[in-house]
Amino acid sequence: MEQAPPDPERLLQPAPLEPLGNPDAGLESVVVEEADRPRDEGSGDGTMTENNFWLKKIEISVSEAEKRTGRNAMNMQETYTAYLIETRSVEHTDGQSVLTDSLWRRYSEFELLRNYLLVCYPHIVVPPLPEKRAEFVWHKLSADNMDPDFVERRRIGLENFLLRVASHPILCRDKIFYLFLTQEGNWKETVNETGFQLKADSRLKALNATFRVKNPDKRFTELKHYGDELQSVISHLLRVRARVADRLYGVYKVHGNYGRVFSEWSAIEKEMGDGLQSAGHHMDVYASSIDDILEDEEHYADQLKEYLFYAEALRAVCRKHELMQYDLEMAAQDLASKKQQCEELATGTVRTFSLKGMTTKLFGQETPEQREARIKVLEDQISEGEQQLKSKNLEGREFVKNAWADIERFKEQKNRDLKEALISYAVMQISMCKKGIQVWTNAKECFSKM
Repeated sequence: MEQAPPDPERLLQPAPLEPLGNPDAGLESVVVEEADRPRDEGSGDGTMTENNFWLKKIEISVSEAEKRTGRNAMNMQETYTAYLIETRSVEHTDGQSVLTDSLWRRYSEFELLRNYLLVCYPHIVVPPLPEKRAEFVWHKLSADNMDPDFVERRRIGLENFLLRVASHPILCRDKIFYLFLTQEGNWKETVNETGFQLKADSRLKALNATFRVKNPDKRFTELKHYGDELQSVISHLLRVRARVADRLYGVYKVHGNYGRVFSEWSAIEKEMGDGLQSAGHHMDVYASSIDDILEDEEHYADQLKEYLFYAEALRAVCRKHELMQYDLEMAAQDLASKKQQCEELATGTVRTFSLKGMTTKLFGQETPEQREARIKVLEDQISEGEQQLKSKNLEGREFVKNAWADIERFKEQKNRDLKEALISYAVMQISMCKKGIQVWTNAKECFSKM
């Protein structure tokens, strides 16, 4: 007795997700630990095995930035910034320490690396790069991408990106990432030879999938909405912070006016002069401190910006799932159509209008031999289509399982990082307010001694 073929409609339903931990544990339910992963896990030829996997044994840093002038692809002169990546061993080999290795990379090379990771690891929330041009900054801070302060902040962001990738249990094993840290010449050619661009999904197809998927997975739909809301909330928070920083800058600089007035006043007072001069000095010191304070505050803003850009990485995983679901539904629809054609040929009845059916009525019926040949072709196509549908369904289930494990890892990381950043920002504000109180306390003492 032949086994009944799988129902295409059943295969289209989202796969049930196996529990990855305590379902009531929220964002803390899953943490992917390096020691718990198999040593050869990865993605094809791009992944290193235990024999040549050594990223966990080295330190990575982007130690400096350098302004350079060169020629671009159109042979036009351009000015750009290059970043020095240094790697050094934290272990000894045969009693001797491995020497520090270093090479220079442009921002565009970091972009190429990330694009490669996005295509080759679509189920992973790939760490974002720091912004290419400054956004959400207070008005006294330059938005020029060649400004030394901005370049320094971007250097820190690029180092953080490399450390994020190096600490990821899967991405850290990628051969292209390894070569990014160790091979300066011909690295771009090596990346392009992988053919990863051919695997990239077109934007038109992604847009088509977004609007035409009939059975979207509710979990990924909710995750997509969460990414949108996360981006909206952090954007609003950064805009508020920039406005507060502008106002705070004005308040501090007004203290400079106090200092100037007290100093001028002290020149015409004999008994009160020393007290006024001292109070003016405290005001001047306080006013001049705001520049350093707000520049330090930008580093906390950059930590928030990282998760602003992480929101897009979350949506990229959701878009990939939509594409896979769309391909699955199209394959099921094509299979159902071929089964209907085969049934119509076998029974001689036509359920729906078709050009073939109209042609048959106009020009006569097919011979039995022709009909049998068409049925045989359709049966072969149906058999192939069923195998493809099974394959796509298994691929989709594996994607969901791997993607959700990485999303849980990301959520745990996000909670930890944002909690630390917000606490540090609050502590900084408290310290800043205490310094303001101390300034006026010192001024009060100066006035009391007059």
